[in-house]
Amino acid sequence: MAEVVLTRLGKAYADGTRAVTDLSLSIADGEFLVLVGPSGCGKTTALRMIAGLEAITEGTIHIGDTVVNDVAPRDRDVAMVFQSYALYPHLNVHDNLAFGLTLRKMPEQQIDERVRRVAKMLGLHDHLDRKPRNLSGGQRQRVAMGRAMVRAPQVFLMDEPLSNLDAKLRVQVRAQIARMQRDLGVTTVYVTHDQTEAMTLGDRVAVMKNGVLQQVGPPQELYDRPVNLFVAGFIGSPGMNVVTGKLTFGEEEKLWLELNSDALLLPASVLHDRPALKHRIGQDVIVGIRPEDMEDATLVDASEDRILHVVADLVEAMGSDVLVHFPVDASPVVTADTRALAGDTGDDDVLPAANGRTVLVGRFSPRTKVFEGQPVAVWVDTSRLHFFDPATGSSIWNKEC
Repeated sequence: MAEVVLTRLGKAYADGTRAVTDLSLSIADGEFLVLVGPSGCGKTTALRMIAGLEAITEGTIHIGDTVVNDVAPRDRDVAMVFQSYALYPHLNVHDNLAFGLTLRKMPEQQIDERVRRVAKMLGLHDHLDRKPRNLSGGQRQRVAMGRAMVRAPQVFLMDEPLSNLDAKLRVQVRAQIARMQRDLGVTTVYVTHDQTEAMTLGDRVAVMKNGVLQQVGPPQELYDRPVNLFVAGFIGSPGMNVVTGKLTFGEEEKLWLELNSDALLLPASVLHDRPALKHRIGQDVIVGIRPEDMEDATLVDASEDRILHVVADLVEAMGSDVLVHFPVDASPVVTADTRALAGDTGDDDVLPAANGRTVLVGRFSPRTKVFEGQPVAVWVDTSRLHFFDPATGSSIWNKEC
């Protein structure tokens, strides 16, 4: 096991395209770090540079006490798990697992002992004589992970290992990866496009955009205190709703959020927690509302000044909750960040509702009786709103953006 330290790491191609810019990260010994971001953000390039499969343009990579910039991939003592499994079709499971150890000319008995121990850990002990073509997708992925595990490397590198699995298998294998990393305690860098994987697996999550690190921290920190609009929109499923609103003081110096014809009362804690908002009174700000911070008002003890009266446009029953889509009288937010987020989900042409209205999504209790086309009172937990600077997209907290 070893610490991995990236210092001002960069990658530029011959045509001038930059894949990674000034990436600095310290991954502690035994830590599970997830690199996440939209397609083309540089996360896989960063992983391949750690592995030595991609030459770096600038910066340094430490694995343990060694600078490995010029060390060959086979000598870095890292093991990589690929998206495509990369199994040898002519070898059975046992020999696929043993392949790297055989190349090292390890004694056969020691190889067999290590292979069988790992196979038992991954539930593959009954499949050692089978060829990859006779395995399910989940079993193939476990073989790929096992091949990395038997080497007992200093660092695991995983490049979207679950992307080829169906939803149910993805959940199962994700749990196995988490248990494996916890039991082995090996430093792990895991790349994924799926923010759910990032949130459930990582000790820390690093969000990248256009080759630049946006924020790194524990998953809950990124969810509760995103540094900018991009991180806020990328972390969370469904994504954060964003609208344009104006902060105003009303009677008794109460703080209100105006959304064109609607208004929501904000508790005193909002200004206490975000003192920089005092400088935004009377100005437009970008407001973020997480779907789970809204509820059917008939199911909570809600005061009228925290309720939006809307009409349900679409209702999706998910079993454990209900996603309710509804337009509100609030100006849409269209920035480079929101366009990037929409493009990443394939919604390039999905724009806010007409006439200056914006469609929001609320995550309601399954006890709700909301129906499409019917009026609904939506309670908003205004203590949990997020606020962003319209010009920079930076989150507004303790100081002026």
